[in-house]
Amino acid sequence: MELDMAADELKSVLNRLRRAQGQIAGIIKMIEEGRDCEDVITQLAAVSRALDRAGFAIIATGLQHCMAEGGQAAGDRDAMRARLEKLFLSLA
Repeated sequence: MELDMAADELKSVLNRLRRAQGQIAGIIKMIEEGRDCEDVITQLAAVSRALDRAGFAIIATGLQHCMAEGGQAAGDRDAMRARLEKLFLSLA
């Protein structure tokens, strides 16, 4: 399955990932500085949520494309549905 996203969808996902990248750099710095464990875990949870949201946005786009391509053979639709479900569950 190709990552075929509209420019605005792609920009949103990239922004989420860049924000998560910055948060990860901040977490590394916090650990290096010996910051409080609770603060580090709070930031790790925030990064995890940001990554999940990016993944869900990508999967949702895949679902939209599958629904738009209603002319596919039943076997193709079933295989795509199974692949998307597996991807979705990998984030759950």
